[in-house]
Amino acid sequence: MSYFVRGIRGATTVETDDKETIIQATEELLEEICRCNEFAPEDVASAIFTLTADLHATFPAEAARKRGWTMVPMLCSTEIPVPGSLPRCIRVLIHLNTTKRPDEMHHVYLRRAVALRPDWSEGKA
Repeated sequence: MSYFVRGIRGATTVETDDKETIIQATEELLEEICRCNEFAPEDVASAIFTLTADLHATFPAEAARKRGWTMVPMLCSTEIPVPGSLPRCIRVLIHLNTTKRPDEMHHVYLRRAVALRPDWSEGKA
């Protein structure tokens, strides 16, 4: 059986810039990504989280640590502030060790982030 590193993308939004809200939204996003793609923390090679410039209360990687991703290398960054971009947005790119093909990976967009990729969102607004 051959394993590959595949990328899974996801995003969500929050209404306020506070630690609890960011952690809760990130946990919800990660839970849905894990549910849709059926993987365990030990399958995750790394994860990159980004926040829009209007969010700075906490690192979203804290939510992944709460989920048991204690050995996963993670990075948090601020997105490029493009005019007109979706505000208060949290994004993630997970690098996953898997036997699945690219077309078997399920990307997850929640809340207002559905607008970023409606073709991948499956009506989860």
